[in-house]
Amino acid sequence: MEQFDVVVIGSGPAGEGAAMMAAKNHRTVALIERHFEVGGGCTHWGTIPSKALRHAVKILHDLRRNPLLREFHADTPLTYPQLLATATKVVESQVASRHRFYERNRVPIFGGEASFIDDHAIEIQPSTGKAQRISGRHIIIAAGSRPYHPPEVDFTHEHIRDSDSILRYPAHPFAVTIYGAGVIGCEYASIFINLGAKVTLVNTHERLLSFLDDEIAEALSYHLREQGCVIRHNEQFKALEARERDVVLHLESGRKIKSDLLLWANGRTGNSRHLHLDRVGLTANSRGQIAVNAHYQTAIPHIYAVGDIAGPPALASAAYVQGSHAVQHILDPSIPEHRLEMVPSGIYTIPEISSIGKTERELQEGKVPYEVGHCAFKNLARAQMTDERVGMLKIIFHAETLAVLGVHCFGDGASEIVHIGQTVMASPELNNIRYFTNTTFNYPTMAEAYRVAAYNGLNRLT
Repeated sequence: MEQFDVVVIGSGPAGEGAAMMAAKNHRTVALIERHFEVGGGCTHWGTIPSKALRHAVKILHDLRRNPLLREFHADTPLTYPQLLATATKVVESQVASRHRFYERNRVPIFGGEASFIDDHAIEIQPSTGKAQRISGRHIIIAAGSRPYHPPEVDFTHEHIRDSDSILRYPAHPFAVTIYGAGVIGCEYASIFINLGAKVTLVNTHERLLSFLDDEIAEALSYHLREQGCVIRHNEQFKALEARERDVVLHLESGRKIKSDLLLWANGRTGNSRHLHLDRVGLTANSRGQIAVNAHYQTAIPHIYAVGDIAGPPALASAAYVQGSHAVQHILDPSIPEHRLEMVPSGIYTIPEISSIGKTERELQEGKVPYEVGHCAFKNLARAQMTDERVGMLKIIFHAETLAVLGVHCFGDGASEIVHIGQTVMASPELNNIRYFTNTTFNYPTMAEAYRVAAYNGLNRLT
């Protein structure tokens, strides 16, 4: 049985982060991937293709509203399958890049389904051929997740899709119902509404994305409705009637919603079912997730779990760092715990949302004295030039120490803009709202929203 210092199960962002960190520190590493190509769900049927689709739809959206280009758009109507095809080259480039990473760092890739034999030995069963076994002093589970499938929903029906299979839908939908208004549901609602489809977003909670700052969540809700999306809050699934040409969603309230496509976007499940965790004394919860500590160790100290299979925040960006941190802990068990509060969220609706740090609600509940500075994008020269006037930057800071406590952004480029605030918040020497008033930003840029918002907040202090 071949022996390795670290065996990594899964080649998504979490697995890649772990494998690269171990290889760079001269540890022998084996990577196990059950699919034909590396990259995991993130690269093949999740983050990369869905965000590439979103970008293509955004271009279409810009064409429609630009009076100079409207005539061009009218002459070249684009369908959903055509827009999906734009993601293919991106996926191919990502896979090629990742293959080069493993080759350069001499990380062998074992193809097949991984399962535990004992707490150090792993069996790898390829799709064809004989199984093989390898052993690792440390094992890192980065098997990812898949869309949750309730047993009463028939996902083999042509018009019922999850967030993976929606990327293979062969037609241009006229009416779409999305069940589940989390991050994925809101992103696809934004995509389909900008494709001209009639969209009904069914939310099982009282408001959209309750983990966001209230003002940002309300802005998203308003903007989706303004674009034509119908949002139904506090609704629960009762039954699904799949017919030949359409689907009828029956809700507990008695409401029935008919559409030619239903996207089920209500949660994800960790890919733990084939790992045989019972052989090493580990268990997964009802959503297939494995419990870990702040260093991503499971109940078996030399076995780690990172990324989606370890639960929230279930972000590709966070997963890579989680994988790296797990290996850093193997190398030096005295390192500080991983700080998840400094991981920004990125929601790729049209326009985007990104945030980091505390919300107003959290600070109110903690009785922390704070103040808020706003900058509406419609007042920025750059936003006026690009005609991206929807949105705002919101900075929350301590009313006495002036430390930045949270940055929340809604608008075009929000996922990039938030990083300036993230850098300031992460630096004890820089973290002061006055940093933004004392810093020169290029003009015209979206980044100068920080200066405007900082002055707006400081002017509110008594």
